[in-house]
Amino acid sequence: MGKIIAIANQKGGVGKTTTAINLGASLGALEYKTLLVDADPQANSSSGVGVDPKSVEHGTYQCLVGGTEAKTAILETGNPNLWLLPSHIDLVGAEIELIGEPEREQRMREALEPLRDEFDFILIDCSPSLGLITLNALTAADSVIIPVQCEYFALEGLGKLLNTVKIVQGGLNDRLSIEGILLTMYDTRLRLSNQVVEEVRIHFREMVFDTLIHRNTRLGEAPSHGETIVMHDASCKGAINYLNLAREILQKNDLTKLSNSEKFIDSDADLSTADSGDTAASLN
Repeated sequence: MGKIIAIANQKGGVGKTTTAINLGASLGALEYKTLLVDADPQANSSSGVGVDPKSVEHGTYQCLVGGTEAKTAILETGNPNLWLLPSHIDLVGAEIELIGEPEREQRMREALEPLRDEFDFILIDCSPSLGLITLNALTAADSVIIPVQCEYFALEGLGKLLNTVKIVQGGLNDRLSIEGILLTMYDTRLRLSNQVVEEVRIHFREMVFDTLIHRNTRLGEAPSHGETIVMHDASCKGAINYLNLAREILQKNDLTKLSNSEKFIDSDADLSTADSGDTAASLN
């Protein structure tokens, strides 16, 4: 039975969509059948794997509001073992349309539960808000990954999100857990990045992933080509970071048995001359 993981943070620009797309591609590359659910009206996850949101006839909106079976809306991507439940700008109206409906927080769970036996992982890319669609995602999920940017305001709003998780645990989904806090946009040259990493790890200890996602030029380029980082440049630092994250999640869930020497690839190694400008760009 597959595990459903929401990727959420109400702050924008922290790497949610980048994480959803590239973690999904990395799990697929490691031969785990993965479904990426685009639950953001901006539909960046959809375009990021090469699907034009304007061409979407059936997607997340139709599943939540129109009663469409999610299985019929799933699309193939160009990535091995990665499928997509796409989004569309229409999703922006779903919260208003559902506001008076009974059990409106359960719509996504009802849509995704029949897919558990079809996939090893179902990743939900949430919008940068704590609205009804994000609440639906947390109600449907077994756990949540919280991307946190390695910058000054990293912890701003994190307490509010964790409080929302507690509310969901108490009333809507008692099985929801924190899969981990993921530190993104890490720049080895900046003292501030190292200070943020240290502070987050002191405050949240084992909740923080060991893997850090570095600032990386290739990660910023890949979506413009409609590609995941695994397809765009599998040898770059960003690809290795997300493959390491996928391995860490697999080990955490007892789905793989790697030796300590095999657990992580050294993402600080000099991988290629094409990657030399990585720290000058950020995740999208």
